Amino acid sequence: MAGVVESREWHLTAYAPEGVPTSDHLKLRTVPLSLDVDSIPDHHLIVQNIFISVDPYQRTLMSGLEDGLYFPQTKLNEVVSATTIARVIGSKDSSYREGDIILNPFGPIAEYCVIPSALHLRKVDPASELPLQEYLSSLGLPGFAAWVGIEVLGDPKPGSNVFVSAAAGGVGMFAGQLAKLKGCRVIGSTGSDEKVKLIKEEFGYDDAFNYKTETDLDAVLSKYFPNGIDIYFDNVGGEMLEAVLNHVNTHARIPVCGMISQYKKIWTERQGVRNLLNMVGKEVRMEGFLVGSHLNRFGDFAKEMESYIKEGKISSKLKIYHGIESYLESLGSLFTSSNFGKVIIEVKK
Repeated sequence: MAGVVESREWHLTAYAPEGVPTSDHLKLRTVPLSLDVDSIPDHHLIVQNIFISVDPYQRTLMSGLEDGLYFPQTKLNEVVSATTIARVIGSKDSSYREGDIILNPFGPIAEYCVIPSALHLRKVDPASELPLQEYLSSLGLPGFAAWVGIEVLGDPKPGSNVFVSAAAGGVGMFAGQLAKLKGCRVIGSTGSDEKVKLIKEEFGYDDAFNYKTETDLDAVLSKYFPNGIDIYFDNVGGEMLEAVLNHVNTHARIPVCGMISQYKKIWTERQGVRNLLNMVGKEVRMEGFLVGSHLNRFGDFAKEMESYIKEGKISSKLKIYHGIESYLESLGSLFTSSNFGKVIIEVKK
């Protein structure tokens, strides 16, 4: 493939410290890009994005505030990034050739782009029978985040009482299934009755509740956890985390994957947690984590998860938007109660 293409890409034009980014903050621009391999530097690739992952953490890169997740903010008027599945269409690196399919954890949200091959790229095995989308879901960062939280930090034992918030989301759906495979009793919370049904019937949760219809979180946790909580996989923070701390058992573990209920607020307006003293008396270990700090375990995760998938022990739910122009809509959907499963953009309609 050669010549010049008009590639569409999303640029951050203004920071959004509060709320959900809109067209006031993100602009879809068209730029010309040469597909001639001689036009790129050595150790670079020209790629065409096939699928783009849409994740809640991306919103935190657009606030202009370096707090919370402490990821570097996207610079104004630069292209925003995401994990992508792409096809190599030109290579100046002997390790890659035209037609290779790669997983790029730091890909521009664009139709075509030039990237350095020194990134943490991973080739997708052409012999794999798994859909490419799963490399952004069960075999991608969501599945890996769930595995790290449950397997590495949670240290589940058969019979452990496990609670997962945002249990129908891209990470939560796998956290619960992995805990079940370890012999745990698993309860999930989510934001609609439809998603309660989903995680019980398709993801095998022992039970679940709709937190939006519960007026007393303390009471509902007493109902579902009469013997206390051993592991809380936290995706939401805020008042749910506070309620959980009233129900933890001695030596409970709380892997903190995210706090989606707090992402749209500046830190002075976020929900405070008033009962952290419970962590002292119960000797609770609460630990935040980034998957990038556990990449040495990615091979273990991939082997285990692929085995589960092929044996039919793990199921995945995908919500696919079509066309790169849908990024703004798909990002906003993450913060609504109607969202479920892993959100992905199929770049070409």
